[in-house]
Amino acid sequence: MDRQQEFVLRTIEERDVRFVRLWFTDVVGSLKSVALAPAEVEGAFEEGLGFDGSSIEGLARVFESDMLAQPDPATFQILPWRGESEATSRMFCDILTPDGEPSTADPRNVLKRTLAKAADMGFTCYTHPEIEFYLLKSQEPGPDGAPVPVDEGGYFDHVPGGVAQDFRRTAVTMLESVGISVEFSHHEAGPGQNEIDLRYADALQTADNIMTFRTVIKEVALQQGTYATFMPKPFTAHPGSGMHTHFSLFEGDTNAFYEAGAEFQLSETARQFIAGVLKHAPEFTAVTNQFVNSYKRLWGGGEAPSYLSWGHNNRSALVRVPLYKPGKGQSARIEYRGIDSAANPYLAYAVLLGAGLKGIEEGYQLPAAAEDDIWSLSSAERRAMGHDPLPASLHDAIRSMEDSELMPQILGEQVFEHFLRNKRAEWQDYRLQVTPYELQRNLGIL
Repeated sequence: MDRQQEFVLRTIEERDVRFVRLWFTDVVGSLKSVALAPAEVEGAFEEGLGFDGSSIEGLARVFESDMLAQPDPATFQILPWRGESEATSRMFCDILTPDGEPSTADPRNVLKRTLAKAADMGFTCYTHPEIEFYLLKSQEPGPDGAPVPVDEGGYFDHVPGGVAQDFRRTAVTMLESVGISVEFSHHEAGPGQNEIDLRYADALQTADNIMTFRTVIKEVALQQGTYATFMPKPFTAHPGSGMHTHFSLFEGDTNAFYEAGAEFQLSETARQFIAGVLKHAPEFTAVTNQFVNSYKRLWGGGEAPSYLSWGHNNRSALVRVPLYKPGKGQSARIEYRGIDSAANPYLAYAVLLGAGLKGIEEGYQLPAAAEDDIWSLSSAERRAMGHDPLPASLHDAIRSMEDSELMPQILGEQVFEHFLRNKRAEWQDYRLQVTPYELQRNLGIL
């Protein structure tokens, strides 16, 4: 038994932890949880916890349903919202086959495989997500059928006595108490919209943190009598919720994206990484923007990027190279602005990183940076400059992913097939719906 496992068992005993929740996700990123009695934890470390994988979306086919959840002791945390009287903790799990091999269908393992490939190339990947969400008065819509936000605040607004202010303070405190470092928190542009930025961490820890973050935000909202949603575009007239993520690759202690004196201080490695992300973005958009509603955000304005482009501090570009302080080469990074807050972080970071690594491997050439506001250009101007559009709908994104050679390599055939099957079913369900928009527009005149 290693030290981390010993620490977990000792903490469970000392803190009188009554329930140990084992967490993992299905293929679309829904959090799954099973509560373990403290006496069973040592056995779960040694042998894993058996469960029926065929009942979890995308994990196993019926004829191979037996799976094992192996808790990762490095992810052990006490859950503060469960109270002190009957302390509850959680650990993320790796999913194994009955013979102890990592399951190819486990989203966490998909990211671990991609990070292992990066390590083989000499790189460690760090990520820093900016997570947006809406805070609503309740899950129920208002009289007009639209959600009701908790306030009418705007970007960076300080609303005295505001619900969102108290909410963010409580949420940040709770995030810090489960080991998630927060860099910024503020009111976003939409009414009731908030943003909380997590501090840099390696990509696997970030993905675990995002899954915990969503749970904390939902729990704090419920405690305060409100409702938090990570739906990409809950309002027609207000901005969608993105999860812009900053990426950097390090070789040891050196930032591989930095080169003093180069254009924008970007190394050739960084340029090839960006080129890989841009080239393969249409193929992975179904993963980073996985719901029908995601495309209402991408094509609904409000600073959402819709075209394949990159730029230095250009907020209309899909990939942005942020400004950073002179002499701070270690902070060189790129920001991918397409991903939304409802993505499965394990798969989203795997495909983004995998596409960037492909660009480095193959020596992709980066096109010229976009200096103009891409939204203000005409379609002809965008075409002439090579700014092709991202997929316009989930259907288009599915088609692009189906035609990809790289995505099944990154995701593995089983995750690739299960993910596409799930998304095709969602598109089919959506296509058959008669919406309020159609009734309002057509019923009285047709």
